[in-house]
Amino acid sequence: MKPTHFKTLNGNKIQLPIFFPDATRAVLKTLDSADIESTKTPGILVNTFHLNNFPGTSVIKEHQGVRNFMSWGGGVISDSGGFQVMSLAKSALQTKKSPVTDEGVNFKIPGTSKKILFTPKTSIDFQMTLKTDMVVVLDDFTDLDASPAKERETVERTILWAKECKKIFNKIKTDKRPYLLGVVQGGYNIKLRKECTQRLVEIGFDGLGYGGWPQNIDKSFNFEIPKIISQNCPDNYFLYGLGVGKPQDIVGMVKMGWNIFDCVLPTRDARHKRLYTFNADSIDNIDVLSPNFYNFYTPDKEVHSHDMTPVSTACDCLLCTRYHRSYLRHLFQIGDMTAGRLATIHNLRFYSILMEKLRIIYLNKK
Repeated sequence: MKPTHFKTLNGNKIQLPIFFPDATRAVLKTLDSADIESTKTPGILVNTFHLNNFPGTSVIKEHQGVRNFMSWGGGVISDSGGFQVMSLAKSALQTKKSPVTDEGVNFKIPGTSKKILFTPKTSIDFQMTLKTDMVVVLDDFTDLDASPAKERETVERTILWAKECKKIFNKIKTDKRPYLLGVVQGGYNIKLRKECTQRLVEIGFDGLGYGGWPQNIDKSFNFEIPKIISQNCPDNYFLYGLGVGKPQDIVGMVKMGWNIFDCVLPTRDARHKRLYTFNADSIDNIDVLSPNFYNFYTPDKEVHSHDMTPVSTACDCLLCTRYHRSYLRHLFQIGDMTAGRLATIHNLRFYSILMEKLRIIYLNKK
C-alpha cells in the first residue's frame, strides 16, 4: 500500500502528498520560520552542499541539527548536494580530464581557493549532521546533451554511489533514523531509467527520486519517465519529484502516485512580482483538475495602483486577508522588502492549498 504519511524525526506525521519549498541555506528569502508556519507549509528542503560550506559542520553540530539552527518545527529534507557539485565542477572544467570519478567529485569552493573531493561519504555524513527527516544519496546527474555512452556512465556511477551511500548510512548509529532516498538517472533513455529504477530497488531504499531534468528539450514536462519509475517501484515507496515544480506538473505526477515535491519557483517568482492565483472565487470552489485552474497576477500596470481588491479571494494568507493590490504594487514600486515577504507568503500558501486539494485525489487512489 502506498504511503499516506511522512514521519519526521520529532514525531510529527505529515499527510501526503507534500510540497517542500527550497530553503537552500536554511532560510527562505525574505521570510523567517514563523512566516513559513503561517502559510501551512509542512516542511522545507535544505541544501547539503551550501550548508556544508557555510556555516559548516561545527556550527550545525552545536545546534544539534539544522532544525534547531533555524528554529523550525516542521519537516526537513536534505538533498545530496550532487546537483550543485556537478554544475560547479563541470562548469569550471578547463581540461579534458573529468572532475567526476567513481570516488567522487573534485571541485573548487566558490569564493575561495580551497579544493575538495565531495564523496558519497561526505554527503551522507553531513546530512546526518543536519538531522533531516529524509536523506538523499549522491548521484551522477545526467546532462541534457549526454551521449548514450555518457548516459550509461552516469547510471553506473549513480548505482555505485547509491550502494556506497546505503553502506555508510547503515553503519551510522543513531536513535532516530531518517528515510533514505535513491535517485533515478538516465536522461531521456527510457530503458536506462527503468533499469536504474530496478537496480536501486534491489539495493533497497525508502523511496526514489526523479533525478535529472524533468523537462523535455522543448521545455514541456516529461511524464513518461515518472510513469516508468512509479511502475517499477514497490507500492510502499516514497516517490519524490526532485525540483518539480509547476502546479500543473505536480497535479499530473500526483495522479501517478508521486507524493513529495520541492522547487524554488514559488519563492523565486514571488520576489519577481509573479503571484499565483487560483481561478476560483473561494478556496472551497478551487478545482485543481480543471484546465487552466490557476493564473498569475503581476502588479506592474498603473491600474493596479487604484485596485482595492485582494490579490485573490481564493486565498487566506496574510497578504490576501489584510492588504490590497494597490498597497502591494506600492511596496514593489518603492523597492521595500515587505513586498517580497508578502508575495512569498502568498505563493507558499497557494502551494499549500494546492497540496490540500491534491491529498483528496491521492488518498482516493490509495
